[in-house]
Amino acid sequence: MRLADKGHLAPEMWDIFNYAGIRQNIADALIATLKAFGLAAIGSLVLGVLLVVGRLSDHKPIRWAATTFIELFRSLPLLITIYAIWVGFLTDYSMWALAAGLSVYNGCVQAEVLRAGINSVPKGQSEAAYALGMSKTQVMVSVLMPQAVRSMLPTIIGQLVVTLKDTSLGFIILYPELLQTARLIASNTQVNGQYPYVSTIVVIGTIYIAMCLLLSALATWIEKRGRRAKTGIKVAPGAPAAGIPTVDAVPGPDLGGAGGAGPTDGGAGGAGVTKG
Repeated sequence: MRLADKGHLAPEMWDIFNYAGIRQNIADALIATLKAFGLAAIGSLVLGVLLVVGRLSDHKPIRWAATTFIELFRSLPLLITIYAIWVGFLTDYSMWALAAGLSVYNGCVQAEVLRAGINSVPKGQSEAAYALGMSKTQVMVSVLMPQAVRSMLPTIIGQLVVTLKDTSLGFIILYPELLQTARLIASNTQVNGQYPYVSTIVVIGTIYIAMCLLLSALATWIEKRGRRAKTGIKVAPGAPAAGIPTVDAVPGPDLGGAGGAGPTDGGAGGAGVTKG
């Protein structure tokens, strides 16, 4: 293999991760990545709800503004959005610039996911809610949105996985997340005259894979829990109302005896008891 011939797979290339300083750098980068992801996840979900409400609004200016915002930022490359926010507004706050860029883009995607979930709810349910006197806000909050979230939960979590991976774009604004830290470690460390790019990429990539698998496992657990809650409803036996006596079923007397089964006062065995 070419990597082995160049010494990239030598044991010495992996020994650098035994150094306390490098381990601390990776741990700090992991925390920075999770911070940016946490802010972006919350921001994208909140923005997604606001945008889908605006997209489905009865007021044309609000609906037009929400639609324009969604289509604009879905069309822009995420890297450009992050860089523009960093340069234009948050030059000294790279973490907030990264979180804002991720929130804007992924919020637009989450809005479309929620809109698809709302449109999948049978219209009869909202019509019934309106017939009961509920307002549009009450219908959205109590009827449509819970069902949309439940039906689209796998897609929502899947988009959060994408958000987690997109935190790696923070390297363009020098945010010290995992990818930026990996670049600094590999470019500032030499082993046998070689830079340990391969081993660093493998280690950092493994961390990303582990985080995404954990998030996907969380999505699966939430989905199964919701399915059990939906199908695990048991009907309790009804209790008798107060003051109403209960009657136990008991066999009654047989008044129409079988033909020829017993003595009769006159005549042959008939269908019942006769008197001649």
